[in-house]
Amino acid sequence: MTTTPANPTAPIVVTDLQGGYNGQAVIHGCNMEIAAGEIVVIMGGSGSGKSTFLRHLIGLKEPMTGDVQLFGQSLYGVNETKRLQLLKGIGVAFQSGALLSSLTVGQNVALPMIEHTDLDAEMIDIIVRMKLDFVNLLGKEDLLPSELSGGMLKRAAVARAIALDPRLTFMDEPSAGLDPVVAAALDELIIKLRDSLGMSVVVVTHELESAFKIADRIVVLDRGYIIFSGTVDDIKNSDNQRIQNLINRVAEEDDFDPEAHLKRLFGEN
Repeated sequence: MTTTPANPTAPIVVTDLQGGYNGQAVIHGCNMEIAAGEIVVIMGGSGSGKSTFLRHLIGLKEPMTGDVQLFGQSLYGVNETKRLQLLKGIGVAFQSGALLSSLTVGQNVALPMIEHTDLDAEMIDIIVRMKLDFVNLLGKEDLLPSELSGGMLKRAAVARAIALDPRLTFMDEPSAGLDPVVAAALDELIIKLRDSLGMSVVVVTHELESAFKIADRIVVLDRGYIIFSGTVDDIKNSDNQRIQNLINRVAEEDDFDPEAHLKRLFGEN
């Protein structure tokens, strides 16, 4: 695995990344760089490798080969202590919100500060209120996650993700399961993270309307390969048929080989 320093001004640089499960590659030779203050949307159909790619980017799964560098330093070429230090510079808002159900909204947002800083309780309380105000949830700090609507739950997850003022935040399917009005408000919040805080944001989504609204750049994964990286206008004007099938929601027909199908059923190579 390479540990050669990448662009130190780039929050994240992915170099020749290959990864997967049980020795079976799902991600193949992917290269990607995110600029400071840039919103990048990662798209792809079901089974394209989006979730696996994200797991490599946020430190949850070591790649087979290649490297992920955060803020100019290798994420996987360092010891566990250094890796944890690097990961403190990112925030992650998971698709389900992943808030701790036994803690209030305020306690969930406070948790990263309690675990990773020496701030006193009064200062943590002030910062919690600031983060909740930023996502329009001020006054909801004493509610439990189960008492929140779907949109409020997503915003609370964002508040927790930005608790430590990360330079880079990842969001996994932020609009999933939300009605159009609530989803549009969440899109505006993502743009606000960039414009008000200067934050870089990586969004994994299949929601085309949201992607076209928020993205400075769109990266498309297809069968584990990055097949496109460009602006919204670029993707709309792409002459790649697989890209056009994706953005126009056209089903692709797979060639059916009966002999190969039977071999797979009986475990034959």
